[in-house]
Parts: sequence; C-alpha cells; structure tokens
Amino acid sequence: MDFLMTLLVLIALLAFSMFKVLREYERGVIFLFGRFWKVKGPGIIVVFPGVQKMVKVSLRTVVMDVPPQDIITKDNVTVKVNAVLYFRVVDSQKAIIEVEDYLYATSQLSQTTLRSVLGQSTLDDLLSNREEINAHLQKVIDEQTEPWGVKVANVEVKNVDLPQEMQRALAKQAEAERERRAKVINAQGEFEAAQKTCDAADLIGAHPPALQLRFFQTLLDLSSGDGTHTYIPIPFDLFDALRNKSKDT
Repeated sequence: MDFLMTLLVLIALLAFSMFKVLREYERGVIFLFGRFWKVKGPGIIVVFPGVQKMVKVSLRTVVMDVPPQDIITKDNVTVKVNAVLYFRVVDSQKAIIEVEDYLYATSQLSQTTLRSVLGQSTLDDLLSNREEINAHLQKVIDEQTEPWGVKVANVEVKNVDLPQEMQRALAKQAEAERERRAKVINAQGEFEAAQKTCDAADLIGAHPPALQLRFFQTLLDLSSGDGTHTYIPIPFDLFDALRNKSKDT
C-alpha cells in the first residue's frame, strides 16, 4: 500500500511538472532528445520530462546600456562616449540556436560597433549630426544581429565627454563665433542706416519743400523738450539770397 501511494504521488508530481505556463511575451524553444523540435507558447504547454527540454525566451524590448568607450575620432580627438541600445528577439529559434548568449553577444557587438563607427566621424559630426550617427549605428548593429533573430530598433548616443583642453577650445571658438555674428549684424545695421539716409537725401533733393517741413518738425521736437530756450526759424530763402549776394561781390 505504501509503495502504491508513493508511486501515485510520483506520477502526480511528474504529470504536474509536464505543464508549463508561458506569458504573452514569452516563448518556449523545445528540444526533443537534444534536437530542436518546435517553438511553443504563449499559454499552457506540455513538456515531457527526460525527453524534452524547454528554453524560455522573452520577446519584450530590452533596453541595454553600452558602457563608456574611449574613441579616437577621425580628426584625432580622444572622447569618451556611451550609448543605449533598444532591441528584441523576433525569432526565438535563432536566438537560442545560432548564438550561445544573445544578450551578451549583442552587448559586445554594440561596444565594438560604437568604437568603429564613431572612429570614422569627426568631432563636429559627433556633436552636431547625432541623428545621422544614431541611424547608422542602428543599421550596422541590426545587420549583424539579424542571423541571431534579434532586431535592433534604435541606438542613441547618450553622452560625449570631452577632455578639459578641448572643452576650453570649443568655448573660445563659440565665443569668437558670437563676436563675429555681432560684428556682422552691427555692420549690416550701419549699412542699412546709411542706405536709408542716402534715400532720404535723394528724396529731399528732389522735393525742396520736404526739407522745409522737416525743419519745422525738428523745431517742434526741440521746443517740446526744453522750455528754457527760444528758437527763431529763419527761412531757407534768406540763406539763398545771402549766398547769391556773396557771389556777386
């Protein structure tokens, strides 16, 4: 009787261990006598102990930090760059069979690719063309992880740490650029002001009464600002008469 009870308990435990529950984002890669059989899941699946073995794979997007890498740019500037990688498994069979550890392999590949791609870029490109570099990194890494059943969705360069001397040089360059723009804007303003003055002179020369009106407007402005002075307007014709008289004498 005891033997029968023990046997029944063992059979119950064996039957219970046959059933596996896989979540919606999980798949089970089943091996039958060491050979690949099929991919199962999600839900309740049956795995026969001793005959079959299951390796669980997650299909969720993995966010992986790429450690800081020392990189020498194309223009011989040493920088330290880190990045973040977004990828997920799209083929569970390849992710288990084609590579020993797809997480570790993807991490190592991203580090070497980061050094290789950024080493072909100049410092200015690295600082200003970040989107293009990210797209190129994503394309290169995705092409190499495709045989593993891994899809790289995005790569983002996070931080670019520059040496102190390079930071000072860039600060001086930015300051010089701001001064240059200020001088150009100031010169442009002076040119436009001179141009407007010439246009006004040509207009007044073509219409002499306009100068008289401008004269009266100036007197009005002066009288409204200071009440301690008296201004006496003199007609311009008087100056013309005096000028003609001096020429006659």
